[in-house]
Amino acid sequence: MTDTPSPMSNIESPELRTPEAEVAPRHPYFPYLTGQPALVTGANSGIGKAVALGLAKAGADVIVNYVVDPEGADAVVQEIVAMGRRALAIKADVSNEAEVVAMFAQAVAAFGTLHIVVSNAGLQRDAAFDQMTMEQWNKVIGVNLTGQFLCAREATREFKRRGLDLKVSMAAGKIICMSSVHQQIPWGGHVNYAASKGGVMLMMKSIAQELAPQRIRVNAVAPGWMEGEWMERMLGDKYDDLMGKRAKLTPLKRCVTADDVAETMLNLLTANRFVTGEIVVIDGGFTSST
Repeated sequence: MTDTPSPMSNIESPELRTPEAEVAPRHPYFPYLTGQPALVTGANSGIGKAVALGLAKAGADVIVNYVVDPEGADAVVQEIVAMGRRALAIKADVSNEAEVVAMFAQAVAAFGTLHIVVSNAGLQRDAAFDQMTMEQWNKVIGVNLTGQFLCAREATREFKRRGLDLKVSMAAGKIICMSSVHQQIPWGGHVNYAASKGGVMLMMKSIAQELAPQRIRVNAVAPGWMEGEWMERMLGDKYDDLMGKRAKLTPLKRCVTADDVAETMLNLLTANRFVTGEIVVIDGGFTSST
């Protein structure tokens, strides 16, 4: 069952192709998110970009948050607009309370409300434990954990202000947090990152428990080792070798892609209206086999 009030079956059938559907490429989740504006943090590249584009293909207007690379954010906006959706790029550091509050105010002013918030923004500042600085610790905790708290808090305030609208969605609002397999797998040399993701896990579950009576659903995804430009930049000339080794250790014999994560998020946002407080691990079976 979908998270929309009027579930559709077989959206590929010709009789369901409306003029609006002709604007955007047909997609397995179109038009389930029509009328549900979304905000995605860190949406100028990587997972965030894939999620923002996936939401647009499913019918949503999208706020594209970024903190660096405005050109990348603008390019994502243009792709969304080309699908016939509305989009707006907003610069904001998710670890800064004032900037997060201002971003949500701007988003609501532009789209009238928000129904979906995907807290994707995250980073690493790796160091040996005894060499880790307070700046490295605070930066990672600030973006990866505090940033998700701030975005979830502002989303909740907007969802409660608007209330439930059954003509649009069976939920008053939906939040997805970005975790990692390192919420449960220790990661020496990355203590700040692992601690932040462990915190995301229990923060999300606690928020979900509290907000369920208000029909606000909160879930998370936890990707494993990622393919793509971000990881390639981080690993440099070690990328191919390490990705190959990780793929061999993964039962499905490849690493995770941004599209894998986006597809999982879209499923949580559309087809699973009775799921809250859950974390979907996206790692091709790696965690279960270690």
